[in-house]
Amino acid sequence: MSNSHYRPLDTEGTSSKNIGNGYALRSTSSAIRYHWSKSTLTRKILAFGMLVFMLVVYLVWCALAASSREEISYAAAPYLKLQRSRQTSATSGFSRTQFSTYSNTQKPTTRMAMHHKSLPKSSAVSRAVNESLVVCSEVFVDSRAYIQNRPRKDYEQLPIIYFVTPTYPRREQVPELTRLAHTLLHVPRIHWILANDYGTCNVFLDFLLNKFGIPFTHLSSPMPFSYRKKKPMPRGVANRRAAIYWLRQHNITNGILYFGDDDNTYDLKLFSEIRDTHRVSMFPVGLIEDYSVSGPVVRKGKVVGFLDSWVADRHWPVDMAGFAVNLAFMSEHPNASMPYKPGYEEDYFLRSISLKLDYIEPKGNDCTEILVWHTQTKSRNRSIVRINREYLDDRSNLGALFKSLEIMGVSVASETEGTCFSTVLFLLPKTEIEN
Repeated sequence: MSNSHYRPLDTEGTSSKNIGNGYALRSTSSAIRYHWSKSTLTRKILAFGMLVFMLVVYLVWCALAASSREEISYAAAPYLKLQRSRQTSATSGFSRTQFSTYSNTQKPTTRMAMHHKSLPKSSAVSRAVNESLVVCSEVFVDSRAYIQNRPRKDYEQLPIIYFVTPTYPRREQVPELTRLAHTLLHVPRIHWILANDYGTCNVFLDFLLNKFGIPFTHLSSPMPFSYRKKKPMPRGVANRRAAIYWLRQHNITNGILYFGDDDNTYDLKLFSEIRDTHRVSMFPVGLIEDYSVSGPVVRKGKVVGFLDSWVADRHWPVDMAGFAVNLAFMSEHPNASMPYKPGYEEDYFLRSISLKLDYIEPKGNDCTEILVWHTQTKSRNRSIVRINREYLDDRSNLGALFKSLEIMGVSVASETEGTCFSTVLFLLPKTEIEN
């Protein structure tokens, strides 16, 4: 076909056959390879087939275009619906707008997770990939009648502390959250934002949080998959970023923001100290790396430097638990955020709110007291206990016990795997136990 070309047929001369006023593919040898059929019926069939083909192509194109528009509107949802969500918060001051994870088509994991949204990617210090969150459940009413032996109403004039706790599924998660909750039970005017690094809502965490009577928001905010491959992983960043977005989404500009990990130990004095933060307050944190302490250096009541065993090239070498921020001050910096850069999360966050040295307010008696300790629980993998099925029925407590432990991610019972169930001591004869 290299010597072939299209041209109109000559119908009045030459040796080629006259086939009408159509077009034919001719070679230089004048051999006709293809020609339009003379049959009217055949022409109609071919024309109909072409129309059907064009219709199918058009329908496919429409479907692809609709899908693209849906994705675009989905990505813009946090901005397009922000004003509407504010208008729905007449009674509580908060919106009940929920968010979803991963896929546009994924169904909510609980009845509380209803409206689909994705986190914005407008951070001035980092660019997230596929960030998302779910508001699993929220309670804004403080059901504690007394706090520190005083009626709850005695504290109504205090600013609220928004205590942000990043957490992730592990064997020690529930025990550490339980311990932390019993500290927060003694703190008035607090809203606990618990952000779980998991793709779906954990129903047991909802049950646990509701049990204490503290106002809370339970978020499911998984780390983007691309960052899970990095060494070291930027653990907790997605959770803190989700909490910052939640505060911004609800237009909360009054109160104090504090990032409190679930494995730290807190002196109750810390909360009364940070509650009057005007811009940014700082204080020492115990048990940090080689020096066992990290915090500001204070002279004559002013911060002049920092003590930390890993300063590196950080402008603000502080620990995440070593500062608190007034939300009114943070609202002046709409791009405030935190990067996915291990070791630099605190530094870049403080830079994003344009912190200056003379803004810092030293707490803890001019930073001579340690009010928070970076304690760490030794982590182990979830255990598997091999146990016969006969011990897991309603004749003993073991079935219900291991079911509870499995829900909490602590231990699981199996008939075929794990440690042999040979350390249980039965003091009664087997016949009496079976009966």
